[in-house]
Amino acid sequence: MHPKARIHADPVLEVDQFDCLPDSLVLLILNKVEDVRSLGRCSAVSKRFCGLVSLVHDVYVKIDRVVAVDSDAEDTLNLSSPKPRNIFSHFLKLMLFTIIKPFHNMRNPNGTGRPLFPQLSQHSPAQVLRNFTHIRHLRIELPSGDVGTEEGVLLKWRAEYGSTLQNCVILGGTRVDHKPGGGEHEPSLEDNGSMPESFYTNGGLKLRVVWTISSLIAASTRHYLLRSIIKDHPTLRSLVLTDSDGQGTLCMGAEQLKEFRENQLSASACSNRTQVPACNMKLKYAPYLELPGGMALQGATLVAIKPSTEGSNGGHTSRKEADGFVYGAFDGPFKAAVKALMKRRTYLLEMNGF
Repeated sequence: MHPKARIHADPVLEVDQFDCLPDSLVLLILNKVEDVRSLGRCSAVSKRFCGLVSLVHDVYVKIDRVVAVDSDAEDTLNLSSPKPRNIFSHFLKLMLFTIIKPFHNMRNPNGTGRPLFPQLSQHSPAQVLRNFTHIRHLRIELPSGDVGTEEGVLLKWRAEYGSTLQNCVILGGTRVDHKPGGGEHEPSLEDNGSMPESFYTNGGLKLRVVWTISSLIAASTRHYLLRSIIKDHPTLRSLVLTDSDGQGTLCMGAEQLKEFRENQLSASACSNRTQVPACNMKLKYAPYLELPGGMALQGATLVAIKPSTEGSNGGHTSRKEADGFVYGAFDGPFKAAVKALMKRRTYLLEMNGF
């Protein structure tokens, strides 16, 4: 019987082929990862990865749950005003136990053995993000929408900010229906293209005003809390803050970020949010809209908001740009709803700053 042959690894061939990849290619892969927690785990793989993770351009931060934090808002967010009493003011603290875990045990690559992110458990996500020095595109997702609504009610908003509000569009509906196959809806006799008299008498207009003010407060609060992140990351080219419910989205492009850094932020005197400027609003309404995918929207309402031209940094945008923002604000069936509502009669409203 012949003895079994044994295969021995050749020490010369024991080379990690991944180490042969250039840093530029590894960085390209890490940019596809985006998620800040996954990047934290990648940092723990090796000193090389630890050094490259801080150079990624695209970062995505997801906040999974609300966590009570004992420290006050000033310690965490460097706020100069008293601690707010609502969830908006604390959203940057909510990530403490959901995104920092993979970072907590990371060691400094210089061999000192000290944690790369010291005292991380007491710091906010704004401070965690400071370890990323080349962020260009940042997305942050909150665990839920800011504006509470009754079941079945649709409320979505999208706001564009520089140092102050530049554009905002709100899409709402009192009820979202899923039509059965082949189901048809008889248009209301009141739907003659104008707003029905009942809209004023049954609280319909008041409800839309509440939606509008609540959405603007949510947007301005999110904007105010982003100031430290924008200040710490001059390389930022785009910033999007949304929520898992898809209710509201705040977006800032390269021009808006530049304008934010060059102009003083106008804070509200009564709370930790940016002041909402005096605005002109265009309201459009349809009692019933049929949407793609077997959906229907009752009490469909579209509100397009722009700051008044006088004394506003956002008043220089053209009507074509403003309409383009409205048409591109939402996707899917809600994009179709906007398109249909834009054909309806326009009602002009004005609102003072607050």
